[in-house]
Amino acid sequence: QVQLVESGGGLVEAGGSLRLSCAASGRTFSSYYMGWFRQAPGKEREFVAASSYSGGNTFYADSVKGRFTISRDNAKNTVYLQMNRLKPEDTAAYYCAAAYGINIMSMPDYWGQGTQVTVSS
Repeated sequence: QVQLVESGGGLVEAGGSLRLSCAASGRTFSSYYMGWFRQAPGKEREFVAASSYSGGNTFYADSVKGRFTISRDNAKNTVYLQMNRLKPEDTAAYYCAAAYGINIMSMPDYWGQGTQVTVSS
């Protein structure tokens, strides 16, 4: 079992940056693939980015590739999502997720409560 708490959301102008953090507690953090998803109003939740156990492998949705960077600090039990060159279409609730394996991109095992990101045009 792992508990996930996101922070760092807020309101930013288009072209700006935000960094989301997700603090994990519970079982060994390095035993999980970690990821980020987002859900905009009226839309389904979608995959954004994921990191392997050590952070050596990362995965991104095409819509954020080159703008967002996922990273993790296993010593701090924290995963980050650095979001640059934000666009209004990035506006969504962002959710941290954890999984025992590569299913992180499709069906995570655990979810955080979410943090809102709003990008104004």
